[in-house]
Amino acid sequence: MKDPNREHQEAICIKYKTEKVDSPNQFRVGISQNVRDGVLPINGVRITPQGDSTGWFIWAGEWSDAPDFFRPLHVVHLKDWCPTAIPFLLLPPGWRFQVAPKYEDVWFDADVRN
Repeated sequence: MKDPNREHQEAICIKYKTEKVDSPNQFRVGISQNVRDGVLPINGVRITPQGDSTGWFIWAGEWSDAPDFFRPLHVVHLKDWCPTAIPFLLLPPGWRFQVAPKYEDVWFDADVRN
């Protein structure tokens, strides 16, 4: 049986004509606590993965440079924390997304690859 999340992720990569880079369930994203608070929009940016990190940073609302803004979270737990981000997880480094109700923007930004 095919994973519907995987199918949606692959469709996003096809839509934006980009390669797929996995984000294994046992790897981590950096995520802000405020994604659980209903703050919008949801934003994501992917840098080059290192170690057990997917390279994804996901936050709600405005970015913060506070040292404790992001916390590590295993990909498998995104279904509870931020299911909105799951469709974008196959996008490669350099890609960003922003989503809110009835709004989706996905784009490549070479300045964030590393």
